[in-house]
Amino acid sequence: MAFKTDIEIAREAKKKPIMEIGAKLGIPSEHLLPYGHDKAKVSQEFIKSLADRPDGKLILVTAINPTPAGEGKTTTTVGLGDGLNRIGKKAVVCIREASLGPNFGMKGGAAGGGYSQVVPMEEMNLHFTGDFHAITSAHNLLSAMIDNHIYWGNSLEIDARRIVWRRVMDMNDRALRDIVVNLGGVSNGFPRQTGFDITVASEVMAILCLSNDLDDLQKRLGDIVVAYTRAKTPIYARDIKADGAMTVLLKDAMQPNIVQTLENNPAFVHGGPFANIAHGCNSVIATKTALKLGEYVVTEAGFGADLGAEKFFDIKCRKAGLKPSAAVIVATVRAMKMNGGVAKADLGAENVDAVKKGCPNLGRHIGNVKGFGVPVVVAINHFYSDTDAEIAAVKAYVAEQGAEAILCKHWALGSAGIEDLAHKVVQLAESGAANFAPLYPDEMPLFQKLQTIAKRIYHADDVIADKSIRDQLKTWEAAGYGHLPICVAKTQYSFTTDPTVRGAPTGHTVPVREVRLSAGAGFIVAICGEIMTMPGLPKVPSAEVIRLNADGNVEGLF
Repeated sequence: MAFKTDIEIAREAKKKPIMEIGAKLGIPSEHLLPYGHDKAKVSQEFIKSLADRPDGKLILVTAINPTPAGEGKTTTTVGLGDGLNRIGKKAVVCIREASLGPNFGMKGGAAGGGYSQVVPMEEMNLHFTGDFHAITSAHNLLSAMIDNHIYWGNSLEIDARRIVWRRVMDMNDRALRDIVVNLGGVSNGFPRQTGFDITVASEVMAILCLSNDLDDLQKRLGDIVVAYTRAKTPIYARDIKADGAMTVLLKDAMQPNIVQTLENNPAFVHGGPFANIAHGCNSVIATKTALKLGEYVVTEAGFGADLGAEKFFDIKCRKAGLKPSAAVIVATVRAMKMNGGVAKADLGAENVDAVKKGCPNLGRHIGNVKGFGVPVVVAINHFYSDTDAEIAAVKAYVAEQGAEAILCKHWALGSAGIEDLAHKVVQLAESGAANFAPLYPDEMPLFQKLQTIAKRIYHADDVIADKSIRDQLKTWEAAGYGHLPICVAKTQYSFTTDPTVRGAPTGHTVPVREVRLSAGAGFIVAICGEIMTMPGLPKVPSAEVIRLNADGNVEGLF
């Protein structure tokens, strides 16, 4: 059976002028800064005018641990937004922007798929409105100003061995993970070791996504700890006098982007921190704006619920005062079979036993999300190879967990294929059953917070960390950072730190390799296992098949 590719479907979209999409939400045209005819930014002035409006209901879409079989979390997020609009609710979708790194690597884009996509697909997955370029520039401006300060006399007495601010670029490039800068003699500065992270791991990205307005943005940028003196006194971005210029570079990037789904419903696409190495949620300003404009806001958190949902609840909701009304966990029959031990090449054959064997991964996520006091429904993202018996096995298992699983065919049918899920989400959200609370209190010691996440979410026995790491956490507590939440950087493929361990393992430990203070963003990053903050390209990167065809259209993006 031949199917159209996502990019072919997106290219055939009957888009409406972005001013019409904005009008659906009551945004006057003078408060939309258009980027072409199909995307625009919403003005800060209009956003401020919404402050006294009541909030709509916030729905989180999360998923099981990702597998090569594919889960379709963004596709389901977009489909559910369309589905809610189809049943008469005023719904807005809020998703993240795509990074160029995975686009040209192996993960692909971030605009959904099939007939549940956000358009314009090519622009969204490439340069879009330039937000990531602005974040990259602001981050690297600070890097340049640190080295420049040292070159011109170092009046702040920065210890060049204790500079913690690295550089970033929005590309997977393993060659830049560890580098030496300032080589070439006296005129080029003092040689030192540093490296690059990918832009989506930048603290500037996290700050933009957690800031409420431009004043908040500048304060957070100034709070970034960039280095330490020989006496281990912290040096902040404001000491380098970089915060003002960084804010100028980010002025337009702070304004949320509005686009549309294939069914011409509004979608905010803004911010893009990775969930395996950053906090994995779209911007607070986009989410809060959408809540003022819609009855329902459907948003997603990256990768599986162990990473994305935990960070959404413990970092984004905690910091922004958000209270989700319901959560959707996306799963596929194919992924259940992979968790049950079936190889990717054999997923087309019916295997009910493997489905049952793989379901505990889903069960663990259901229990974890319920643990935050948020009611849960499971969306079975349908594939044509799924059999009735396999679907029935997933539904029966989920029912045993005290939840409901609903078959969704939005990839093939758009909103018509996800109405049942939309009705269930409305039922859960309007039941008043949500009693949201973060996993741990602000006052809990930092290492204990890390242990709490590891034990309650990953079901690990304990956390392994060298004395130097424990001492570093205590030092930060003494400096006044003990109230910050923890942002765990680890593999997305497993509850453990080993990407090859599927299912719902127990008896494992979580090794912490490094901790980083993100004082501006307002969290502590704990880097666990072999996770990299600068990914590499795979042996056969997607970039090899991306090209312009004879008609001048992009081919190979997915």
